[in-house]
Amino acid sequence: MNGPVLHPASIVLTGIGELTTNDPELGTMRDAAVVITDGRVAWVGPSQRAPAADFQLPIADAAVLPGFVDSHAHLVFAGDRSAEFAARMAGEPYTGGGIRTTVAATRAAGEDDLRANVARLVEEAARQGTTTIEIKSGYGLTVDDERRSLTVAREFTAETTFLGAHVVPAGADADAYAALVCGEMLTACAPHARWVDVFCERGAFDADQSAAVLRAGIAAGLGARIHANQLGPGPGVRLAVELGAASADHCTHLSTSDIDALSTSDTVATLLPGAEFATRSPYPDARALLDAGVTVALATDCNPGSSYTTSMPLCVALAVREMRMTPAQAVWAATAGGAKALRRTDIGHLGVGARADLVVLDAPSAVYLAYRPGVPLVKGVVRNGELAWQR
Repeated sequence: MNGPVLHPASIVLTGIGELTTNDPELGTMRDAAVVITDGRVAWVGPSQRAPAADFQLPIADAAVLPGFVDSHAHLVFAGDRSAEFAARMAGEPYTGGGIRTTVAATRAAGEDDLRANVARLVEEAARQGTTTIEIKSGYGLTVDDERRSLTVAREFTAETTFLGAHVVPAGADADAYAALVCGEMLTACAPHARWVDVFCERGAFDADQSAAVLRAGIAAGLGARIHANQLGPGPGVRLAVELGAASADHCTHLSTSDIDALSTSDTVATLLPGAEFATRSPYPDARALLDAGVTVALATDCNPGSSYTTSMPLCVALAVREMRMTPAQAVWAATAGGAKALRRTDIGHLGVGARADLVVLDAPSAVYLAYRPGVPLVKGVVRNGELAWQR
């Protein structure tokens, strides 16, 4: 990926050693080429048959795959919770209560400081191959602070999620706060969001409160997603399926009936292995979900308390090592799976017509993402047909 940064009308990437397309007809190809025109994939096939283009970019037998789709991230925040992490590593359990520490810091931060932190994390994610990222609010928990968080997030992505129902603020009544989320806060935040989310968990929001939040968001024109079954068994997955949520996220503690419900729905199970890694919690049973035919996505859950990573390659490696996914399944979940969790058909694959988001690895195969964990394998990133980053 050497040479100048160009934005020609058409570009052909040739000599791709292994091309992961996530297209059911194209599959994984060897010695392949991709033609990009006006930000879209225009042609895919063998290198020797590639049509002419305005600019040629030789890949030198490297692996190419779709850009990672990180469908669950909490990037609008201020403050630091490294002491909490150190305490947890010393044996203290994770309860989720540290969210309120971040809420206080976020409320006190200036908008420019919040914007700068999001910019830093988005750039960090891009260097690791992420070309689409979802960003949630949830560390404001007042009407003005939630709206401010979403307006900042919208500067970086169209995939913004209103998570006013993250936790109940200290000293607030849970039912009264849920009513605020469903009313004045939703009215202020909906114009800046595509999605509505709720943390359906003991110590956060119960089934009735969670259902009310999601139904209000749906009525306001937002798609639904839900934090479900992270800290223990609960109603979150069932609620996600009943309301047609795009994604049930975490899915750490699932019953057989939860898995059965997901398998007969179009709700994606988004697994967040960074959270289990950072909290020493049990990992979700990805194998049981896959064997049941559930659509599985991987995402970072980047947040300052329980998963402070922007690395989708790390999540792929953890999914293979700790959740018994094959490398191919993990790569699919981190790309096409994330696209399905966002109900997007233009990303997560490299079929003709897809947005030209792709990652070039300094490796001969995508298997190396799990085979060489922790190594900076991303050599170049193309986003929307333009070279977004290279080393």
